[in-house]
Amino acid sequence: MARTNKKSPTRKHGPGVRAKPASRHRPSRRVLVLVATRKGAWLFHGDTKRKTWRVDGPHFLGHIVNHLVLDPRDGRTLLAAAKTGHLGPTVFRSTNLGKTWKEAGKPPAFKKAPEGEAGRSVDHVFWLSPGHASEPKVWYAGSSPQGLFRSEDGGVTWEGVAGFNENPMREKWTGGPQDATPDGPKMHSILIDPRDKRHMYIGMSSGGVFESADQGTTWAPLNNGCAFPYPVPAPVPEYGHDPHRVALHPLMPDRLYQQNHAGIYRLERKTGAWVRIGKKMPKDVGDIGFPIVLHPRDPKTAWVFPMDGTDVWPRTSPGGKPAVFMTRDAGKSWQRMASGLPKANAYLTVLRQAMTCDGHTPLGLYFGTTTGDVWASANEGKSWSRIAEHLPHIYSVEAATSVP
Repeated sequence: MARTNKKSPTRKHGPGVRAKPASRHRPSRRVLVLVATRKGAWLFHGDTKRKTWRVDGPHFLGHIVNHLVLDPRDGRTLLAAAKTGHLGPTVFRSTNLGKTWKEAGKPPAFKKAPEGEAGRSVDHVFWLSPGHASEPKVWYAGSSPQGLFRSEDGGVTWEGVAGFNENPMREKWTGGPQDATPDGPKMHSILIDPRDKRHMYIGMSSGGVFESADQGTTWAPLNNGCAFPYPVPAPVPEYGHDPHRVALHPLMPDRLYQQNHAGIYRLERKTGAWVRIGKKMPKDVGDIGFPIVLHPRDPKTAWVFPMDGTDVWPRTSPGGKPAVFMTRDAGKSWQRMASGLPKANAYLTVLRQAMTCDGHTPLGLYFGTTTGDVWASANEGKSWSRIAEHLPHIYSVEAATSVP
């Protein structure tokens, strides 16, 4: 399954904030790669050089795990968004890096509908986001169908965010029961402005990108500039778009990037309009895909994993030649990075949560495929190696620094 070492190792930003100088030394802390799949979850503990990996798992074998996230505020708490055969959609919590798990006492659920009215139910919890650094116990969750939930006790109990879940515009925003998103419509990309805990963004497939300035009490669509790939009368509608992944840069919180069903975009918040930066991708590759990853210390650098944007479904690597593409100038140009990846006959699919980076120098990149492989680069994408294979269908890959 994975290459392991013979000896297991011991187990308020703003535009003016500067990144810490890059260290010239090897990483001194180990990397933890969290992999969530259709049939369980795995933790991969890397050594300080990110060359060998110790495998911990499976956890929740046989159950769907859509997202597995380590809390960066304490470095030990894990939350897993799971859908189990007997418990249904729920969240599990571990405070000891996965040694033991406990189910949420009150999982995310929509408010019960009045008698005689049709209600909504959570099919699965899809997305997990730690809250603002000033609120160490706060977490947010996104569900399918699109719902937003908040926990104030570290993920033990969850309440719906009424400003979205009970908003009279919710069904129009999301497309209602007619939404045909594969595997169900979803809320994802729950982003908290590091300068202001009340300022939030969400992404919805479908629905689009929405923004709140009051911690979710009110919302406004933020889709101006995005192409609308579905037949509708002009002009392009304010909502109903299909962002696959949205990312906010921690050092420039007014700069956002988006991998959309209709291309790659960048937003400078003061302009209020998305600009399609994917037009600079090679024409035989295109700019369609699911994930987008930002360099945490460089707001101009991002990576994507493009897939076939034609009628082929599910999406796969164009021509069976998988590659990661990088920009170092905020989308003005793109560079193909495929050293070590299969050269042909590899029709890979990488989902929106299945590509990530660590915080080391040089930066490490990781992605997982629906065919169960995890690929890693310890040099910002210049070369790749496979660190795990034959896992179940991978839904998400997250990287974090583990406690020594």
